[in-house]
Amino acid sequence: MEGFKKFLFRGNLVQLAVAVVIGAQFSALVNQFVKSFVDPLLALVGGNQNLSHLKGTIGDTVFPYGDFISASLTFLISAVVVYFVLVAPMAKVISYLDRDQAATEKDCPHCLSQIPLKASRCAHCTQPVPVTA
Repeated sequence: MEGFKKFLFRGNLVQLAVAVVIGAQFSALVNQFVKSFVDPLLALVGGNQNLSHLKGTIGDTVFPYGDFISASLTFLISAVVVYFVLVAPMAKVISYLDRDQAATEKDCPHCLSQIPLKASRCAHCTQPVPVTA
């Protein structure tokens, strides 16, 4: 029973559960944004805010490409929002927090791989390198 408790309350599992819940809510938020703002903007340009009426037919087979266009726009808007609201600001915060950390690695002058500062030989290409104090 103790192992099961450790499994349930492990940090990764809790973080994953939170990510799934937040992701589902974010998806609902983006879908509502598309319905509330993007579809009306498309209606201004194209005359109809609902793209599900766009269909092509070959023989008896119907291809509802309007639904695909709507899903593509939703994905594109989601990606833009995630990048500008989450990824870009977090990258700036991480670079701000990492700016005072001392370097622990250097580039090998022969193969350009990362090696420890005190290394006298590259672990990747085995060439001798000058030791940095």
